[in-house]
Amino acid sequence: VDLQETRIEGPFGDHTGFYSPADSYPVLHVTALTHRRDPIYAATVVGIPPMEDAYLAKATERLFLPLLRLTLPEVVDMDLPAAGVFHNCAILSVRKAYPMHARKVMHAVWGTGQMQFTKCVIVVDEGIDVHDYQSVAFHVFSNVDPGRDLVLTEGPLDVLDHGSSHARWGSKVGIDATRKWPEEGYERGWPQELAMDPMVSARIDALWPELGLEGLLGPSARVERRS
Repeated sequence: VDLQETRIEGPFGDHTGFYSPADSYPVLHVTALTHRRDPIYAATVVGIPPMEDAYLAKATERLFLPLLRLTLPEVVDMDLPAAGVFHNCAILSVRKAYPMHARKVMHAVWGTGQMQFTKCVIVVDEGIDVHDYQSVAFHVFSNVDPGRDLVLTEGPLDVLDHGSSHARWGSKVGIDATRKWPEEGYERGWPQELAMDPMVSARIDALWPELGLEGLLGPSARVERRS
């Protein structure tokens, strides 16, 4: 491969769900090709997510979570949504220990390897299932004051990101959806989420089959789906 010899390549339908622009890339000269009888060509098909590569991203998420915890032990879990095409969104739950802790996590994520390309970082409290997007959305929409809880910054972006006005860099947003503390300027007293008494819930669940409400979820099932 001669790095000085290039050709225009593309556009390609990429994992972002859009056609990546044509660009100049080095030429690879193939002089021989060997194969077994009846070979199997290993490849993945990419496109509007979720496609095959979305499951590679999910595996990457699980593999790198323990490594992320080496420098961020407060991180409980992480989700990279398929709609975020690997690098556009990361949702993290954290054990909040001090004021502005969520912001510390955001900036640490943006300073960690390939996660520097993450365009949106959402931080929620521990106990929130980051893989349950309905629950995440509920806490973002309920807990966030846009004037207080959004962090706007600039930094590197993936080369395939077309949303920015500039190639390879642009703006990013961090969303602090954690409960706010008095030390963070919240003086009203944070409300408790609604929760049914476990004994009442168990009693209703026991009676549910007798109530003629087939097709509707009982209290425990609704709580399980939400959590």
